[in-house]
Amino acid sequence: MIYHLAADLLLIVHLAFVGFVLFGALLVLRWPRLLWFHVAGVLWGVLVEFTGVVCPLTPVEVRLRQLGGEVGYQGDFIGHYLTTMLYPAGLTRALQIGLGFVALVPNAVAYGYLVLRRPGIPVSKDR
Repeated sequence: MIYHLAADLLLIVHLAFVGFVLFGALLVLRWPRLLWFHVAGVLWGVLVEFTGVVCPLTPVEVRLRQLGGEVGYQGDFIGHYLTTMLYPAGLTRALQIGLGFVALVPNAVAYGYLVLRRPGIPVSKDR
């Protein structure tokens, strides 16, 4: 039971991290002190997607599930719905690189806006 709970908690943390990577720039617009945490998160997320490296949270979660007597990601709501979002079936290398761009592009746009919005940076409207 404890391993199952730990695996579910780790999955929630993993999903929260993915959400932070994707949408954290919006938080940075509100709370600029999060900038370096978010930049580090985006770099890690994009690196994982572009290189195909396995995030260390994944094998830990799988091991916890095995220790809890589970065979896979079957069962409860968390295991059934959230897992498929993090580990989609048929994930190809090209799709994985595309996911990297899905994480990179919106954050680049948000940070571009942040840089242009900063006081002291002249923005010419003559162009």
